[in-house]
Formats: sequence, structure tokens, C-alpha cells
Amino acid sequence: MLKRVFVAPDPGRVRLRFAARAVVGIGLAVVVCGLAGHSLVGAVTGGLAALLALFTVTDATVRGQAVTTALLPAVGLPVLAAAAELHAHPVARDLTFLAVIGAGVYARRWGPRGHSLGVFAFMTFFVAQFLHATSDRLPELYAAVLLSVATAAAVRFGLWCYERRLPPAPVPAPPAGSGLARVTTRQAVQATVGAAFALVVGQLLSGDRWYWAVGATWWVFVNTTSRGETLVRGFRRVLGTVIGIGLGLLVAVPLHGAGLPTAVLLTACVFGIFYTAAVSYTWMMLCVTVLAELLYGLLGVLTPGLLALRLAETGIGALGAVLAVLFVLPVTTHTTTDAWIQRALRCVHACTAEAAARLAGADADPAPRVAELEQLLARVRLSVAPLVHPLNPMLGRKRRARRVLTLLDDCAREIRGLVAVAADPEASHDARLAAACWRVEAAVEALTGGTHGDLTVTDHPPAEGPALAHLHGLERALAALATPLRTPPGSPLVGA
Repeated sequence: MLKRVFVAPDPGRVRLRFAARAVVGIGLAVVVCGLAGHSLVGAVTGGLAALLALFTVTDATVRGQAVTTALLPAVGLPVLAAAAELHAHPVARDLTFLAVIGAGVYARRWGPRGHSLGVFAFMTFFVAQFLHATSDRLPELYAAVLLSVATAAAVRFGLWCYERRLPPAPVPAPPAGSGLARVTTRQAVQATVGAAFALVVGQLLSGDRWYWAVGATWWVFVNTTSRGETLVRGFRRVLGTVIGIGLGLLVAVPLHGAGLPTAVLLTACVFGIFYTAAVSYTWMMLCVTVLAELLYGLLGVLTPGLLALRLAETGIGALGAVLAVLFVLPVTTHTTTDAWIQRALRCVHACTAEAAARLAGADADPAPRVAELEQLLARVRLSVAPLVHPLNPMLGRKRRARRVLTLLDDCAREIRGLVAVAADPEASHDARLAAACWRVEAAVEALTGGTHGDLTVTDHPPAEGPALAHLHGLERALAALATPLRTPPGSPLVGA
């Protein structure tokens, strides 16, 4: 697990810059709140608002990110007001919280912006419970949110806008559909039911910290689609929480909220959350858990008993998510895996066509397509993760899923090589390239169109030139994919 985090590729040092900018943005937001005379509660609220503004906004363009960031307070402040006003009315508060959860998940149907606003709305309500916010604190909390989001935006779009120097990375939308066939609709129902279970059982365990269970359920559903993904994420959340609590007993509890060392560790936790998020959910949850413990230390309520309660509430929340995805409108791993694989294959064809056009002298740029392919392959890996998980006892399914991932990675490698060749101004068009591109197109059509035509690759003479070599390699990988993909839904590869 350590190797996965610290040896994982970081092209362009994007993860490092993402984490470093978060430390700067959140740190400045907290300083601004302090200079504005806000209390510790106000500073904590501001810091968390800045964290969300920097973490959850993932639009493909800088302009889109700026619009979404500007909309965050418009969603968060009314939710904060509702949470504070209903603090003394538990039944109305709980029903409103469940409504926010359902609406927040349903909003994912509108892509990255809907997802960001949904997360911000949920977390605003959650933070109000975390800090026991009441209506008399609303003016200070409003000011803290507005100041912090503005500060985070100033860092992200002014002081350190590294995205302007990078090609936009498209964020794939969830699989489409309508009504209950739409994944986001099913997930909204699942998340609401799971959160209701967590809320009721969590309150039976603790009348003060029940929201931990609801938060665990919510975050298990974030960035997952199928029941398999959700089960794996629930396991990783509990594992990260367990490790984080053990670390908290060794580090956070002995500090007793001491200012300077707590601030240093909070900075390290913020960096860890942003740096590990893309490669390890377990490590991210470890950092989130330690951060929460340090904040409780600052508030003067951190004890070993509180950490034990957090672990129990997290387990309840994860159980609520598991029960919901298993028994409420389940979305199978096959449904989502097949959709993502087909989209990735169609993107392979689009990349090939753009590169071939570039080699032929046309004004084509395949680089954005390559970025899109990388995003789609990341979603394929996430979807297939339950099948390749070490705890999966079905070895045949695991082997077949790994074979698919290996072959898709081969396709991506050949595409990257082809695009690199096409970018060379000295590269020239070869008539054989058109024939090879046609064969790639036919192979993708056969794999994505449900046909069962012959995908065997004829022997080619040694390729003259790197472009043909990459295209022949791509043909071989696509032909090999036919065996694991052309299996019934109940097969070892796609059943779940």
C-alpha cells in the first residue's frame, strides 16, 4: 500500500501541485478568518469550506471550475441555515438531512458541477452537526464560508492556476439512462435508504455523534457506480478509519490540542488527503480520520472513548451502504464495467483516427483524445476493482478481469506511441496506415457493436516505421480482447 502511494506515477507532478496548492489555499483561508476576528468554530468552518472548494470542483476547464466555485455558497449557505435553524428539532433536522443526501446524489446526473454542488451541500449540513451550529452563529459562519471560498478561489485561479498550462482533462459522465434505469437515480435512492439506516442506528449508539455514521454512508457512495465498487470502497473506508484511529491514539490524543504541533500535523493531513486521493482511498481516509481527531483536540473533546465511538459509527455507516447497494435497486458490476469498457474502446478508435489524420497532413490534434482515454481507463479500473480485489475468492473472474485491464493498458500504450509519432513534423503518411486504421475501426465496431465477426490478426511483415508498428500492436491487443469480452453476463469476467 505504501508503494502504491509513493511510487505511483505522477505525470507533470499534478498530484504534488494539487496537494501543495491545497495547503496554501486552506492555510490562507484559516489565516483570513483569524484576521477577521472569527472564533475557532468560524476558523474551522472556513478551513473546511476552502478544503471542499479546492477538492470537489473538477470541471474540465478553468472557466467551468470558476463558475462551479462561485456557485458553492449559493448552495451551501441555505443548507447551513436549515441545519442551524433545525438544530433543536431532531425529526425535522433528520428528514431535511436525508433530503439533502438524496438531492446531492441525484445531482450527479448533471456531471462534475452537479457532483461538486451535491458534495458541498451535504458537507455543509454535516459540518453544522460536527460543530453543533445554532442560528445565533449563522452570521459568523456565513462570513467564514464566503471569505474562505473567495480565498481558495484567489489561490486556485490567480496565485496558482497550473491548469492553464495543462490540456483540460475530460471527466467522464456516468452511464446514461432514464428513470430508474439511470445510475444516478438508483444511487440517490440507495444513498437515502442507507443514510436513513445509518442515522437511526447511529442515534441509538450516540445522540451526539450519530452524524459520523451518516457521513460514512455518504462518502462510500461518492465516485462509485456499481454494488461491487461500493462494497470495496466501504471496506477501504473502514480500514483507513481503523488505521487512522490507531495513529490518532499515538499522536493526536497526547497532544491535547496543543496549538503549534497540531497546526503542523493538520497541514500534513491536508497535504495527504489531496496527494493520496487519486491513488488510495484507504490512505485518504487515514488522513481524513487523523485530521478530524486533531480538530476535536483543538475543540477540547478528544478522548480514546470518542475514537472508539467514531470507529463504531463508521462501521454502522459502511453497513448501511452495503445493505442499500445489495437490496435496493442494485446496479451490477457488469452493467457499469461493460459501459465504461465500450466507451474506452470507442475512444481508442477516435484516437487512432485523429492520429492518422495528423499523419496525413490534416490539422488534427489527438492529444485531448488521449487525455480522455486515460480518464476512461481510470473509470474502468475503478469499476473492475471489486473483481481484482485480493479478497475476491472467485479466481477465474479475477484472472479474466486482470486480462482485460492488461490488454486495455496495452491499447493505451500503443495509442500514446502512435500519437507521439504523429506529433513529429517529420512523420509522413504511408498508404498502409489507412488500411491499418480501417482494421482498428472494424475491430472496435466488432467489440462494441455486439457483432461476433472474426477478430483474428493476420501476420504482417515487419513494420516499416513506428506508426505502423504501433497500429499493428493495437490490432493485436483488440483481437485478444475478444475472448474475455465476448462472454455471457454470467461469465467469470462480468458477473458480480
